[in-house]
Amino acid sequence: MFDGLQDKLVGTIKKLRGHATLSEANVQDALREVRLSLLEADVHFKVVKDFVNAVKERSLGKEVSASLTPSQELIRIFSEELTKTMGTTAVELDLKAKPPVVILMCGLQGSGKTTTSGKLGFRIKAMGKKVLLVPADVQRPAAIDQLKKLASQIGVDAYDTKPGTKVTDIATRALEQARAQGHDVVIFDTAGRLHVDAELMEELREAKALLEPRWTLLVVDAMTGQDAVNVAGDFKAQIGIDGLVLTKMDGDARGGAALSARAVTGAPILFTGSGEKLDKLEVFHPERIAQRILGMGDVMSLIEKTAQVYDEKQAKKMARKMKKAEFSLDDFQEQMKMMRQMGDMKELMKMIPGAEQAMKKMGSGGPDPDKEMRRIEAILSSMTPRERATPEILNGGRRKRIASGSGTTVTEVNQFLKRFEDAKKMMKKLTNMGPGGLKNLMRGMGGGGGGGGGRFPMG
Repeated sequence: MFDGLQDKLVGTIKKLRGHATLSEANVQDALREVRLSLLEADVHFKVVKDFVNAVKERSLGKEVSASLTPSQELIRIFSEELTKTMGTTAVELDLKAKPPVVILMCGLQGSGKTTTSGKLGFRIKAMGKKVLLVPADVQRPAAIDQLKKLASQIGVDAYDTKPGTKVTDIATRALEQARAQGHDVVIFDTAGRLHVDAELMEELREAKALLEPRWTLLVVDAMTGQDAVNVAGDFKAQIGIDGLVLTKMDGDARGGAALSARAVTGAPILFTGSGEKLDKLEVFHPERIAQRILGMGDVMSLIEKTAQVYDEKQAKKMARKMKKAEFSLDDFQEQMKMMRQMGDMKELMKMIPGAEQAMKKMGSGGPDPDKEMRRIEAILSSMTPRERATPEILNGGRRKRIASGSGTTVTEVNQFLKRFEDAKKMMKKLTNMGPGGLKNLMRGMGGGGGGGGGRFPMG
């Protein structure tokens, strides 16, 4: 998502390089391209107009400080205005109320509402809450079965909805069950429709009146662009919504829904979803999204993902090994497994400032991070424990066997081992260095911005 918009905005900003000030002429030229780029990304026309006017007002005649070029100054203004458009700060799903706290899920059919209900249940359970999932899409028995199955997968309770039961009866009995069984949170998954209609809205109004939800969340398909925003506006006007969840953010979406929804509806975006995996529900951080759109990466999200899989004691142990140059291929294999747990490598690369642009410059001929990782894992798995512990015993015969077992060439095995040894020496040199150490380490290992040709570190 945002790839097309990112390329155009970054390209527009680059054209300002070499100018001493942000003049009316160069700002007007830049904003003309920005306006077209946003409209092509399916951003709501009113949002585009307000954004362009705000940037223009802040940019015209602005003297560039000694530390900022015109392009850097415009990036800063763009980032701040994009962030403001999307809601400024992340909104917490506040569950501080007398239990059971009710979350009412609504949206059109096919928006990913039932899957999102399961993901939300998974997330809230991880907070230590007792969750009850309530399937209330009585029009589609498959949706009832789907939510019950999701409840079983994540280890939470599900209300035993019977097809044909009135939604108001489900609401009443589900609340009674939640109170009797001590549930902290009730997630009520309502019926979707192919379009907004009177019957759907009346059903939702009745359910909302009975449930008195703490949160009414609208789930919208981000790939539908402005249509998603229009749907959100209808639900906001007729039902009242407290927040939005944008799904299918991993699809070929242009970004219009994410950039428009908050400004048009006044309701904050709480989460974004991608894929079917139950842990793929992310808190929506406007500032981080703005930075990614402008090619600035998303370091905070990368740090958070790293913290989820890296044990602090283990990290200190690894640091000691690096300092003493005792970091083995076994240790490296363990690090690879942890990186796998963080998710798709292409998505992680997008979070590193500059890495995504470097990958794009290499085009289709450049390395595929996931393919590179699989290749390295295959090489490591084809070694014996003794070979990983003492790689100096890897003679020509052993390397030939490893290449055959991993589906690679002897040359690739040799390159990997040389990169590993070079990186190990550099690790020892840099463990006592300051903040610049990591940057130099990445360069030496073939990471972004260095002489390694953009290859995957130690790949």
